[in-house]
Amino acid sequence: MSEYTTVHTVNNILETRKKIEDLQREGYLKENIFVLTHDKERTEHIVDHTDGNQIGVADEGVLTAVANIFRSRGDELRAKMQAMGVSREYAEHLEGELDKGKIVILAWGGTTYEGDKYDQNITYYPPFNRTTIL
Repeated sequence: MSEYTTVHTVNNILETRKKIEDLQREGYLKENIFVLTHDKERTEHIVDHTDGNQIGVADEGVLTAVANIFRSRGDELRAKMQAMGVSREYAEHLEGELDKGKIVILAWGGTTYEGDKYDQNITYYPPFNRTTIL
């Protein structure tokens, strides 16, 4: 199992399937590879046709999961990503990519984060570029 988290943004289910296969070859366990889209049904469809997973209560933490019941879909997605170590700033950027129909694949290192804490060692593909976010 890899101890590092990587986040990939892709365009379609074929790219998703290939990236998940690549991540498994790199040592990520199937249960630590998650798929996010802005539409729950689309996420379920992709998960059903790839080796990806949805982020569950055990992964995001009980407090985040309970709070997500009362959040909008965008807020829920950002909270899920933040619980997996994505910074608030980049979670907002990724949620914007999801709004455009992109798919986010999160290969998780295994540490859950709460509040404003985040994983400073996450690798983003395409690379994180602060100037495009600000």
